[in-house]
Amino acid sequence: MKRDVKGCMGRFLLTAAVLTTLGGVVKAEEPFNLDALVEAAKKEKPITVYDSTGKIVEMAANFAKKYGLSAEGSKVKATAQLEMIIREARANNIQGDVSIISDAPAAMAQLIPQGFAESWLPPDLADKIPAEYQSPLTVVNSANVWAYNTELFDKCPVTNIWELTEPKWKGKVAMQDPLGKASYVDWFNQMAKHGDDKVAAAYKEFYGKDLEKGDETATAAWIKALAANAPLLTDADAAAADAVGAPGQSEPFMGLISSAKFRDNADKDMKLGLCKDLKPWLGWLYPGVGLITKGTDSPNAAKLFMHYVMTAEGIAPQAIDGKMSTNRDVSLPSDEPSGIGAVLDQVLPYSMASALEDWDAREDWQDFWRMNYRK
Repeated sequence: MKRDVKGCMGRFLLTAAVLTTLGGVVKAEEPFNLDALVEAAKKEKPITVYDSTGKIVEMAANFAKKYGLSAEGSKVKATAQLEMIIREARANNIQGDVSIISDAPAAMAQLIPQGFAESWLPPDLADKIPAEYQSPLTVVNSANVWAYNTELFDKCPVTNIWELTEPKWKGKVAMQDPLGKASYVDWFNQMAKHGDDKVAAAYKEFYGKDLEKGDETATAAWIKALAANAPLLTDADAAAADAVGAPGQSEPFMGLISSAKFRDNADKDMKLGLCKDLKPWLGWLYPGVGLITKGTDSPNAAKLFMHYVMTAEGIAPQAIDGKMSTNRDVSLPSDEPSGIGAVLDQVLPYSMASALEDWDAREDWQDFWRMNYRK
């Protein structure tokens, strides 16, 4: 049974650094000692880790076995994590000690500045993690990619994202509903801010003329056209993947799905193929931010888990699904089923620098989609 929580942060590691907090990130001022952190963690209570993937159950079990601790992984969607962390903090009843949340804008706009959670960067791994992923700590980058049915086509039937707005694909594009999946409207904003010129260039390449977009961005013009082409909206990646990759189909769908769904090719005999060479991108990345909840009774165990998940061993259950550690020394396994690792140069990266702008723009992009979507 989960413990009642004291109103303080509990015992901190005495042999490690005096800790300071800058922008919600806990930094060590003295040399880091992993062995001492392990010993301090063993004196603390069990921890619970939230993540939006079920793989967190395996990860927490592996962590507990490795260090002789008690830890439980709990699959919780990003929106629910946000609500739970805030509610638990306000009630002074912390249930989740660590969160890997796939909503970086919310983490940076609400959880960190309002003191509900903080980021901790493992000092001995800092030189392996790019600066843009350190504050707050980005644990993984996950890919959403365009997919097709390999039973119906020898290669991706689409070469340009503007093709998906054509009558041929009306009602035949499956994707999660942007009104229910915040990362999709964040993607819209990321495209507009960091890749709008490429969207415009893709239009010219496909149609042979410049895009007449008026006051809109090229991204807005593409989103409007896609929404008006009656895409099949789902409440989960699984439904979109089924629409695209289920065997025995005669009517082809294109789909935007998580790279993790490609494991279903082996597990469920699905026929998902990655749309390589799609212009301007075959997909996009979104970050998973690692946070420690303030008020946890087990700060050292929480930090130890964050250290563990930044290693190849710790992230392995997610790496096989194409989720990429920000630790430069950790690569995807050779048998990762989507093949995303070989084509990362064709994927729109996520810029953490504009995460707060994504947060501010969410409602505008949701309204824009709502106004232009046609069934």
